[in-house]
Amino acid sequence: MSNQLLPQRRDAARRAGWWAAPLLTLVLACSTDTAVGPALRRESAVTARETNYSFFATPSDRSVHVRFARVRSDGTESVSDFMRRVFASADAMAATKLVLDLSETKGGDSFLLVPLLKGILAREQFTRRGGLVVILGPNSFSQSQNAATLLEQYAHPIFVNQPAI
Repeated sequence: MSNQLLPQRRDAARRAGWWAAPLLTLVLACSTDTAVGPALRRESAVTARETNYSFFATPSDRSVHVRFARVRSDGTESVSDFMRRVFASADAMAATKLVLDLSETKGGDSFLLVPLLKGILAREQFTRRGGLVVILGPNSFSQSQNAATLLEQYAHPIFVNQPAI
């Protein structure tokens, strides 16, 4: 009888976590930009001047603040190169906190967030409680939610919800 129960338990365990390993493999395997989705349309002069992402460092409190308006290359720098620059700055100043503002992320390609996720997971100071703050808001699109879900699963972020204005 125990021989019959063993395969059933194995099947149940496989079904329960079937999505975790493929998802983690996909996220960690992708490390460069992809050409998925339509080209970004410039709708106004304001949109044309807005950058898709930016960051600044505050050495006094050893923090780095990253903001995404869109998860798409802005034409001058790929998301991967941007994230290399962010983490090089964080490492150079021995940053202990990363503030990730996804509150106004209006679209893009979720796979381009892979360098962000890999960079965070590679640095213990950002995976500890208090080392990562993620700001979400009512205008956060699916790319923000995908990143937040993965970060919640593999790091210990503090989530801040920005209210609608």
